[in-house]
Amino acid sequence: MRYELIIFDWDGTLMNSVPKIVACMQAAAMDAEWGELDVSAIEDIIGLGLPEAIAKLCPGIASEQAERLRQRYSHHFVEGNTTPMPFFDGVEAQLARLRERPQQRLAVATGKSRRGLDRIFRETGSGEFFHASRTADETRSKPHPQMLEEILAELQVPVERAVMVGDTEYDLEMARALGMDRVGVTYGVHTPARLAASQPVWVADDIPSLFDWLYCEPLCRQA
Repeated sequence: MRYELIIFDWDGTLMNSVPKIVACMQAAAMDAEWGELDVSAIEDIIGLGLPEAIAKLCPGIASEQAERLRQRYSHHFVEGNTTPMPFFDGVEAQLARLRERPQQRLAVATGKSRRGLDRIFRETGSGEFFHASRTADETRSKPHPQMLEEILAELQVPVERAVMVGDTEYDLEMARALGMDRVGVTYGVHTPARLAASQPVWVADDIPSLFDWLYCEPLCRQA
């Protein structure tokens, strides 16, 4: 087994939540009287913690207006917006397959809040797949590597036995800062060129190829 620990990003990697994030952020910006936000700009900040995302999306925004935007985003995401957030096809079956593997450990490192991730875990029943998780509001936001450092320490796994999987350069740069192997996925928000700049050990174009590679033994990958 090449990787004792596989750490996944959430939005855009396991769950197709990007359309909902975009819609809620656009609505929140209008509610906060900031104005219209470009879709591509919102997609670019997915993966960051919410305060960091707002600061990047709205340069120079006053603290009170930023807080209003944050509150309205949370409202729309939890209550006001009904855009579905399905797992990408096959994700749950593939996670279950990995979870049954002896000594395999799985974790999540996400820009979501703890409350948001726990809510998704409850609603989907997916929390049982993971041995650990970290969110942006309980540690430092990506691309700082602190959340990965904390997961490694909690599960007592050396960095060379772990891999980070994500759809953004924030995920991959977080791992690169620790010298951790990293895998990019191209079906999320960042382009293949942006992912390639972080020197991933593998880039997957879809869920089957991602999990086949993760499950495969090292000699199989070299074939």
